[in-house]
Amino acid sequence: MADVPPKEDRTTGVYARRVFFNPYNLTLLGACGFTALATGDAWLALVGAGLEAIWMLFAPDNPIVRRYVDQHLDKEAIEEQAKKREEQLRSLARSEQVRCQALMTKRWEIARLAADNPTFGAELLRGEVAKLDRLVDNFIDLARTNARYREYIDREDVGEIERLAKSYEREIQTAKGDAQDLAKKNLGICRARLDRLKEIREFIDRAAGQLELIENSFGLLADQIVSMRSPGELSGQLDDLIDGVEAVRQTAREEAKLLATT
Repeated sequence: MADVPPKEDRTTGVYARRVFFNPYNLTLLGACGFTALATGDAWLALVGAGLEAIWMLFAPDNPIVRRYVDQHLDKEAIEEQAKKREEQLRSLARSEQVRCQALMTKRWEIARLAADNPTFGAELLRGEVAKLDRLVDNFIDLARTNARYREYIDREDVGEIERLAKSYEREIQTAKGDAQDLAKKNLGICRARLDRLKEIREFIDRAAGQLELIENSFGLLADQIVSMRSPGELSGQLDDLIDGVEAVRQTAREEAKLLATT
């Protein structure tokens, strides 16, 4: 099961909206207003409005109310994350889906082992589990990007582009005037395409290595987690992985621009 977003990301406004827009509050507020209209007793409406104002003033910051709201928000966040992952996985080949599912299983194992480690506090552990989820999501996203780039490379006939480049080189040697100028421009385009395709292939190799690093690191963490003495040991390894993935994803964004102009 996926973890939930950090509670500190939820503002008072988030809780206030949930406290107001819920069936119980709206039903009671509506019933009070309807009764006031039906009986003609305006004081009922005033009492209802006053109670609602007091409720909205104190409820969003009440710890008990927040815990109740958090339960619903956590459930929605988990369901939304699971739905997003399912949609992303469907776009992958079966072999890549299996890899992602295996990593998700390993993430669950690491979180369970960490929870069983008495040196890990609940609040500290929550932050590290959130990093595990971030890495799982990044792994899936990077796998999808890598698969898309591999498909692109497979469609391109690099040998044909190289043959064209050589033919333009020969034409430049024999042609004159406008024909020679056109041959030079075409040669420049061919060389630019070859350079970009080379960069994309290098990205594919780098991304593949990063995916394997995440898989191997998750396996190592599962082996180490039982004997770790503090969440800091886990945090340091996860931070290094996240930095590495972010570097590759930045390259992916740059390569996406190349694809758009290739």
